[in-house]
Amino acid sequence: MLIKTMQQAKRVMKILLGFTLLVVGVAMIFTPGPGWLVILLGLGVLAAEFVWARQLLDRLKEQGLRLREAVLVRQPAERVVRQPADRV
Repeated sequence: MLIKTMQQAKRVMKILLGFTLLVVGVAMIFTPGPGWLVILLGLGVLAAEFVWARQLLDRLKEQGLRLREAVLVRQPAERVVRQPADRV
């Protein structure tokens, strides 16, 4: 009985921590702070308990990878280094 109650208490604490991190992360988007990082941490905590959080976290990871690939493709493959003119 006590073990089941402890497991339920841990689950409730994880859920509260996850939602708290989500709310704080959303607030940090409008204020200085690492908002997206805190939101991802909150979703990571909630993903252990909820399928919707896991799916949302997976979708955000995919979008992040797409963005990373798009940024890497746009960078020039080779930078031209200009040599300074010889002084006489």
